[in-house]
Amino acid sequence: MASNAQYRRVLLKISGEGLMGAKEYGLDPVTLDRVAGEIRSVRDLGVEVCVVIGGGNIFRGVSGASTGMERAAADNVGMLATVINALSLQNSLEKNGVETRVQSAIVMPTVCESFIRRRAIRHLEKGRVVIFAAGTGNPFFTTDTAAALRGVEMGCDALLKATQVDGVYSADPKKVKDAVRYDRLTFNEVLARDLAVMDTSAIALCRENRMPIVVFDLHRPGAFAQVVSGCGLFTTIAND
Repeated sequence: MASNAQYRRVLLKISGEGLMGAKEYGLDPVTLDRVAGEIRSVRDLGVEVCVVIGGGNIFRGVSGASTGMERAAADNVGMLATVINALSLQNSLEKNGVETRVQSAIVMPTVCESFIRRRAIRHLEKGRVVIFAAGTGNPFFTTDTAAALRGVEMGCDALLKATQVDGVYSADPKKVKDAVRYDRLTFNEVLARDLAVMDTSAIALCRENRMPIVVFDLHRPGAFAQVVSGCGLFTTIAND
């Protein structure tokens, strides 16, 4: 590993909306290629990278349920949306010269591998990026929880959550002018203050397994590599 990298292995959590670019729906090829470049720059530091992507740019289970669709069925559709995003990012990564594997929690052998923990770890050890798709494979669980679960299973040193802002704020900084930005928080503070970082199941899982969460802005060029090297703007959430 390069001497300036702070982590050996990380899990990157990207929202589906983070892949839309300026679009209102779907995938933006330019944004996909830029994100792939960010991931490659971290892989080139010698850091092992695995990824979990949401599906909100295509379909949200909660939104589907709110329009009358059964929640379990809506969540299944949402999980399939994450597979679309995962395969698209895989294509962009491989165009950037990064060997990549997609593993799905829902079995679909004609398009990707099924999730097998030991196989995923072996891919990482060989320098491949592994993208985990279809959430946990179960309805009623978010991709945030899937990211925490896969991060713990893979023995990651940290979960890096890419957002639309450069850290955690007391309120949405795009709506509240005097929102306070935090450099560091504990898991208990996040839960007590009801800060909208990740859902409570994900926070609790990371807290119990002592895996820190680092929140940063993936839209800022070079941010992912900077955060992995301990530089730039980000918020760290860890145990007391």
